[in-house]
Amino acid sequence: MERLENIKRSFKSIQRKIKVLLRRYQWKEALIFLAFVLISFGFWVLQSMQEEYEIQVTIPLRYRNLPQEIAFVQSPPAEVTARVRDKGSVLLNYSIANKISAIDVNLKNLHTDKGGTFVYTRSDLEGAIMKRLISTTSLLSVNPQQIEESYSKRIKKNLPVVFNGDIQAEPGFVVSKNIVITPPTVNVYASDVTLDTLQSVKTAYLEIKKAKQSVNRTVQLEEIDGMTIETAKVTVTVTIEEFTEKTLEIPLKSVNIPSDYTIRMFPSVVKITCTAPLSRYMDLLEDDFEVEVSVADIDRNISGMLPVLLTKKPNWVDRVAITPDSIEFILEQNSRND
Repeated sequence: MERLENIKRSFKSIQRKIKVLLRRYQWKEALIFLAFVLISFGFWVLQSMQEEYEIQVTIPLRYRNLPQEIAFVQSPPAEVTARVRDKGSVLLNYSIANKISAIDVNLKNLHTDKGGTFVYTRSDLEGAIMKRLISTTSLLSVNPQQIEESYSKRIKKNLPVVFNGDIQAEPGFVVSKNIVITPPTVNVYASDVTLDTLQSVKTAYLEIKKAKQSVNRTVQLEEIDGMTIETAKVTVTVTIEEFTEKTLEIPLKSVNIPSDYTIRMFPSVVKITCTAPLSRYMDLLEDDFEVEVSVADIDRNISGMLPVLLTKKPNWVDRVAITPDSIEFILEQNSRND
């Protein structure tokens, strides 16, 4: 109860301060003047809304009942722009409320056994627009004036699905296997012109950061103009595991040695340290790697050292370090036996 009384006293104190402020700086006269300005502005807006203006409005197009067997050579327009005239109040409703509904274009009568040209005439287009306008609104122009698009018979092609994205594992983890897409291929339908240049279908871009467990996602396929995909979604499976390091000793091989020479390498064995998923640690063997040195460019070698090159490794192995990464060598000419 005491708290309520404190609030009341604070409120009355604020009221008194406001009254003093208004009397001191003549805010009452300023507020009255501002009220008249606002009323005058309101009358001006109402008067302006009764005058006629011209604006452009955009109306979306929806294509219905497109037969599966045909495809447009180029994608038809997704919208039309109409220039209209009416009172400001009506036009404000069009531009702000956006109440002009989409125009449905019916394609069910297209010939499915051959190509042709689809035409949505100017009179059909204007008639559809007028049905969506208030009776007092005048239609001045339409762009485009009519829709005219060529189409051809679709053909089917089975294409592989390619992963499109970026997978980043948490430190200490690694993508341990190839990314699996299910199904790996899809049937697509399009004109022969479109399919001739199409070799694969991409997934929609998928980005995963700091992953530390396997990922299984349903992903949309990337849309291509003029093409219909039998399966709109695929499943992307990314196997992510904790990794560990393993060190192996690999004997060096030498290549491009002249037939009358012998090479001595110091050392002749190098160590390879690599990261591998825990589940495949025991599968990693010396035979999975090959390292070599080449004396093909020995004439240009001024350091007296040969770099060690990694020429073979499993594709699921990452971050390979070779120790040492270069070796000393002696090239000896073989003795001739007369």
